[in-house]
Amino acid sequence: MFEIQNYTSFIAAIVVFQLIPGPGTLAILNATARNGVGAGLGAVVGTLLGDLLYMLAALAGLATVMNAQPLLFQGLQWFGAAYLGWMGIQLLRKPITAGGPESVPRQSGWRFFRQAFAVSLTNPKVMLFFVAFFPLFLQADATPLTLGAMVLHVTLISLFYQAGLVLLGNAVARKLSTLPGARRLATRLAGVALLAFGVKLALDNR
Repeated sequence: MFEIQNYTSFIAAIVVFQLIPGPGTLAILNATARNGVGAGLGAVVGTLLGDLLYMLAALAGLATVMNAQPLLFQGLQWFGAAYLGWMGIQLLRKPITAGGPESVPRQSGWRFFRQAFAVSLTNPKVMLFFVAFFPLFLQADATPLTLGAMVLHVTLISLFYQAGLVLLGNAVARKLSTLPGARRLATRLAGVALLAFGVKLALDNR
């Protein structure tokens, strides 16, 4: 669908990635817990904008690679599969401790938008992730329309998931952030899923 290889796996992988707690997730939960839905949605927009800029930068480089260096593009596919497996192993080994967001003064949604946008831009691993992720689901002759469809999928799924986090409410967000047992289980399951995705996609790209 949309000329995306392994479309079902592509959607499932995006959902799994959203479930992995990261700096952007913490910024959104912090904004919601401390200042309500408006602040949380401001943080969501900031995170999405930062991710969008990294996606566009990653795809700009990928388009050049696909046209000029087919073998390098295939190497990126193998690198992406290995990177997913490495992320899965890291999540399986990661120690999980209790802790919640630090107390912050009352601020506007615009303030949290800027904070979340800055958090997103100061995490260059995001672009590395997209460089590794997108080639796994692309054919070497993919069109710009396919690349645009992939960006749109990631953005919309991220929006729905992150807005859902906000709508869960202040009390739920604060409670979840202090439950190491629940966080540990979610992190371990995400690690297993990423490792499985890496193996499957490596086999598909042989």
